[in-house]
Amino acid sequence: MKQRLFSSLRSLQHENPLGLPRSGAPPTVPRMQRGLPQQRSIRDVRKVIAVSSAKGGVGKSTIAVNLALSFARSGHRTGILDTDIFGPSIPTLLNLSGEPRLSSNNQLIPLSNYGVKSMSMGYLIPEASPVAWRGLMVMKALQQLLHEVDWGGLDVLVLDLPPGTGDVQLTITQQVKLDGAIIISTPQDLALKDAIKGVALFNKVSVPLLGLVSNMSAFICPTCSTSHPIFGSPAHIAKMCEDQKLRLLGEIPLHPSICVDADRGKPTVVAEPDSLRAKAFESIAKTAGELVGL
Repeated sequence: MKQRLFSSLRSLQHENPLGLPRSGAPPTVPRMQRGLPQQRSIRDVRKVIAVSSAKGGVGKSTIAVNLALSFARSGHRTGILDTDIFGPSIPTLLNLSGEPRLSSNNQLIPLSNYGVKSMSMGYLIPEASPVAWRGLMVMKALQQLLHEVDWGGLDVLVLDLPPGTGDVQLTITQQVKLDGAIIISTPQDLALKDAIKGVALFNKVSVPLLGLVSNMSAFICPTCSTSHPIFGSPAHIAKMCEDQKLRLLGEIPLHPSICVDADRGKPTVVAEPDSLRAKAFESIAKTAGELVGL
């Protein structure tokens, strides 16, 4: 199966994508195509929501998977696509492993847990193996993940984007019809500066911004219930949203259970469905769903 999926990627190693001379002849410069790639919908998917953060380490994947689980608990047919080729997180978060099977039409069949379908590069390579690929191979793999998966009919697909504003983000925004994007940040100034770059990217490519989620917004003392902002004042988030004309979709508190639940492959919405933390995820998913017309 992996031989079929990546045969085209390996063939790139034997091509000459940079046009370098092989026998003393001057290199040829390919003619650039005019305009942007044609956007198209993901087959059998009604709505596509991208979850993004321009900075790593802000809990984006944990939030993405909890939002997907919240959509599923609301009765929506839900999937999540891990578009981080180099550092996939979804297999761990959903406690899934193993190679996907192929459908009758030669498409990858997603793996499922907790009522959510998922696809990730983490299912296709050994967990300890690095993905030591250059750009062309990464883009080819991404296109296969986007358009060669048999989702079997979904109401909503959550795209867990890698950190940054580079090739992967541009490829997705230019080739896939996105119904909206959610920005994840902590209240820390350093994270907010990068989040603004993410906002600018989506504005530049005309993707609707559904709003911002403030993660690790504050630590709630379990004994006195006092709120302690660890990574910065909530006022920083409020000002950033006001300046960027962003909706604040919700705030997720800093709580050790969220991390523990994620690491053991049973996210908060499943592990503690009646907790205030799970309710916060469900509220964000409800608002986002309403904004895209779910």
